[in-house]
Amino acid sequence: MTLTNALEGKEYIIQKINTDDEELDAFLFSLGCYAGEPITVVSRLKGGCVVSIKDGRYNIDNQLADAIEI
Repeated sequence: MTLTNALEGKEYIIQKINTDDEELDAFLFSLGCYAGEPITVVSRLKGGCVVSIKDGRYNIDNQLADAIEI
């Protein structure tokens, strides 16, 4: 299941990041978004969602949400 299908307010564990872009992988890693870390969808927006990773909240688009497997 990807982050796009996640329920709001429920905590999930990231299983895998599916991107071919090393720069994007490095960026997500710097945010704390990598396999084994908990992630929560705080709210949904028209073009994406707001997620909580560690102590931060980030707005990510649907394409990136599809790349994050939970």
